[in-house]
Amino acid sequence: MLLRGLFHERRPAILAVAALAVLVYANTLGNAFAYDDTDIVVESTRIHSLSTLPAALLEPYWPEFGRELGLWRPVTTGVLGLQWALWGGQPTGFHVVNVLLHGAASVLVLLLLAELIPFAGAVAGALLFAVHPVHVEAVANVVGIAELLAAVFFLGACLLFVRRRDRMDAGTVALVTGLYAGACFTKESAITLPGVLVLLDAASGGLDPRALGRYLRRRLSLFAALALVAGALLAGRALVLGSLARPFAPLGADVLEQINRFWTVVSVWPHYVRLLFFPADLSADYAPLVIPVAYGPTLAFALGLFEAAVFLIVAAVTWRATPREIPLGSARALATGILWFVITVLPVSNLLFLSGVLLAERTLYAPSVGFCLAIGWLGARLAKRMPAPAVAALAAALAAMTLRTVTRNPTWYDTASVMETLIEEHPESGRAQWILGTYYMQTGKAEQGKDAYARALNILGYHYPLLIDVGRDLINLAQDQEAERLLRRAWYLWPDLARAPFLLTVLYTRQKQWAEARETALAAAASDSTDAVTQHLLANIYVAMDSTEPAVLARSRAIRNGEGEHWQQWYWLAELLLKTGRRDDAAAALDSARARATTEEAQRAVDALARTASPRPDSR
Repeated sequence: MLLRGLFHERRPAILAVAALAVLVYANTLGNAFAYDDTDIVVESTRIHSLSTLPAALLEPYWPEFGRELGLWRPVTTGVLGLQWALWGGQPTGFHVVNVLLHGAASVLVLLLLAELIPFAGAVAGALLFAVHPVHVEAVANVVGIAELLAAVFFLGACLLFVRRRDRMDAGTVALVTGLYAGACFTKESAITLPGVLVLLDAASGGLDPRALGRYLRRRLSLFAALALVAGALLAGRALVLGSLARPFAPLGADVLEQINRFWTVVSVWPHYVRLLFFPADLSADYAPLVIPVAYGPTLAFALGLFEAAVFLIVAAVTWRATPREIPLGSARALATGILWFVITVLPVSNLLFLSGVLLAERTLYAPSVGFCLAIGWLGARLAKRMPAPAVAALAAALAAMTLRTVTRNPTWYDTASVMETLIEEHPESGRAQWILGTYYMQTGKAEQGKDAYARALNILGYHYPLLIDVGRDLINLAQDQEAERLLRRAWYLWPDLARAPFLLTVLYTRQKQWAEARETALAAAASDSTDAVTQHLLANIYVAMDSTEPAVLARSRAIRNGEGEHWQQWYWLAELLLKTGRRDDAAAALDSARARATTEEAQRAVDALARTASPRPDSR
């Protein structure tokens, strides 16, 4: 009776899906911050204060290499900042939110699928979505909230659209558009929603290719509003990132910028199929050599083409089903599931443009809804003919996937756990060696860190962020010769990026090689004129070279670009102004320094210099 209610009644099904989605991830609540959480949450001080959080919304998602990684996610940044304030920087609250969002997304999958296929199939598909191991990275890793929250917005928009597509009034248009905006500004790949909405229209028979003009007129207000949101997203990216998309090539695959990447892209497709149907082997990284770069036809390429052909043929055949049968079991639902996956995975597929990763399990969170739709429809058809085997197959699949998910969750306990598991399962991963090298360096294990970095460079080659990390840590170890070699190489390969010349400036300043330091500081400033620390270093270099006027300009730019809250900056500016004879300007700078000096020692230093700036007349 309970089982019958689960597959035929809405309330028990919703409760079961939500409960299962939460329970399978309950053991993530004790996890710490891991992997990308460190850079984006823990060490990103810009989101640690509600006073600085608004400005962070207009900055790239990644604190370092934000422009080069091509990501701007203001909603995600804002939500992470608000959570930091709520939970006091403790990870448990973040994990609770992720688990609850996954529960909400699973329920939305149930409700959406119930509009497209028989209810029993919708329940089966939603249960699979709730426990699928490919979702572990998105749910168990704090920054996976970008996938979860974007999916909630995305699925909410789809559900609202499907339920009200025949009465698309202004209120519905506004709600769908608002959800689309929430999804897009949470994760950029949600820009595909209009394509999915057209798919859902077509699947239901609401789009007749012979009457395309009439269809567009009927949907004009909705698509115009969605276009405005997409335009705002692209304009925002251009403003914040400097371009619509300028990501690095996938890690270790920089050569894809020069060679025909189609061989490699197609070689990834069998991994999609394996991860959806047989998710036993999971990985936190699929960079070379986990997925090799292909320079021509390979066995993986042939398999990818074969699988693509099979699925496209299945989609073409099943699309011919009579639309009026939906949601009563039309085979067109199978085609809809396949096409859902194709549309939503396009932004991260590297097919149209380089996305920055060859494959990441987290990016399959929204595309997997198409898989669950197709499997749900197949399950419903099987259940009609052979109910007992269908239930047994579903139970076996849910049990196997639940076990894999629960046992996989601890992998994401912290960065060390992620990397240790990755090295154990995929020692060929260059990213594992890279992150492990950083971890060792941060924990004082310099020799192990250098060994791991050497292995990473051997596997991945001269990848810019990797060179920067290695160069930075070698500078900290005072191994200047090797640091200089790597950073010079990075600067030569990417002359328009600021980080390599900036670190070289730090190195040359420490060595008191002032001419070289000035050269690299000017290069870093040319690449990023708003970086206050670069201007600070440049001012110090000019002081050391006895170039007072350039030092005044650099110090002023440092103050203007963000260093103005530090009293020392105004104090140093006043010193320089006094050297040029501008006593009035120096006095004004000292007033600013005095207003920011919070200790007695600082006040005494300011007062002492002030007496130099404005000497008192001799007393008589």
